[in-house]
Amino acid sequence: MAIETINPATEELVKKFTPTSDKEVKIIIDQVDEEFQLWKNKTYAERKVLMLKTAEVLRSEKQHYAEILTLEMGKPIKQAIAEVEKCAWACEYYAENTESILEKEFIETDASESYVQFDPIGIVLAVMPWNFPYWQVFRFAAPALMAGNAGILKHASNVPMSALAIEEIFLKAGFPKNIFRTLLIESKQVDAVIENSKVKASTLTGSEYAGSMVASKSGKMLKKSVMELGGSDPFIILADANLKEAVNTAVTARLLNNGQSCIAAKRFIVVEEIAQKFEEMFKARMEKTIVGDPMQEETELGPIAREDLLIELHEQITKSVEAGAKILTGGKRLERKGYYYAPTIISDVKKGMIAYEQELFGPAATVIKVKDEEEAIFVANDTEFGLGASLWTSDLEKAKSLAKQIDSGSVFINGMVKSDPRLPFGGIKLSGFGRELSHYGIKEFVNIKTVWVK
Repeated sequence: MAIETINPATEELVKKFTPTSDKEVKIIIDQVDEEFQLWKNKTYAERKVLMLKTAEVLRSEKQHYAEILTLEMGKPIKQAIAEVEKCAWACEYYAENTESILEKEFIETDASESYVQFDPIGIVLAVMPWNFPYWQVFRFAAPALMAGNAGILKHASNVPMSALAIEEIFLKAGFPKNIFRTLLIESKQVDAVIENSKVKASTLTGSEYAGSMVASKSGKMLKKSVMELGGSDPFIILADANLKEAVNTAVTARLLNNGQSCIAAKRFIVVEEIAQKFEEMFKARMEKTIVGDPMQEETELGPIAREDLLIELHEQITKSVEAGAKILTGGKRLERKGYYYAPTIISDVKKGMIAYEQELFGPAATVIKVKDEEEAIFVANDTEFGLGASLWTSDLEKAKSLAKQIDSGSVFINGMVKSDPRLPFGGIKLSGFGRELSHYGIKEFVNIKTVWVK
């Protein structure tokens, strides 16, 4: 498969890249391992200086790096700038907090002294997706490098410029050349990387299929892995919810990143007594969305990243309608250059329909009507996914009680699901395993070592 950048807003080829050969990959891994042997002995203070400088590079050149994102995968430029700034935040968070997070933990036992220390493990392979080309990488790289590990990146094949830009950012900040490297390789080359004895662990953000392949190979090699996979997040609206606020958030939650986010709200589960009003307000707000050139600041919705993804989304919607669902708005490719799909709402969705069972990765919302909150929780859990959930009600005590019943890695009450460096992020069921971010995430890739002294 060719590694190339195609502008999804114009369908034009921007640049082609020659894949890194298997021989070159092995040389790079050797170089990274050699650098790791030095890096692991650096102090937290030494690493902190470089990580804070990385944040400076990101903030000072955010327009430049944001434009690369927009060019490669069609993200509206304002959202691309926000992504770059969020990466800087993650760098700052781990620069400031890693030393305290990973300080020795003393535990009283029958020893004179016993404690737990957190040692770096070595090279971690990151297999990353195209939808948040910087954020997905930095939320792994910032804690991994601060913990004393090294990183190698296999990015999605449609965002090679973003992949190389990340390597460039670390170099500009003063990191050693070989402590973080990008490999422009095809998917079929990943197995050999995992098999390399100098690669100690893997992390993947992407589809369930890709995750199962990398997790399976890592498991066979007895290497640690963390998987952040797909999601079909429920957005539950109870009768006592603030409907105006819920609708405004629903539109943002569904259309952010052109609807291409694992934690985007996708299934809008609404109790019957307010369903009609919700649909009217939701439709009116969706139809006001400004669709256009993602490089323009006023644009709210840009193109889908690739044409094959647009075709797949349209097929899912078409088959759901054939099964009895109703299109309230959208449901078609826009007649313009680029991979644009209209902001879409599908209603009357029921169990057995594709829109009920599968993740819709694009600007398409699914409305499912339920009779009460008990059925709402059942429908929310009636999925193979379990990444995030959003719950809307004015009764906060009831909300916190219901949150315990929702099968997901996170529940946001009266708010949009989002990732935050201070909070653990990840899912259950087919949404993956392990956690990223916070003190939980950084401890996924360290040797939690017991030291017992007599």
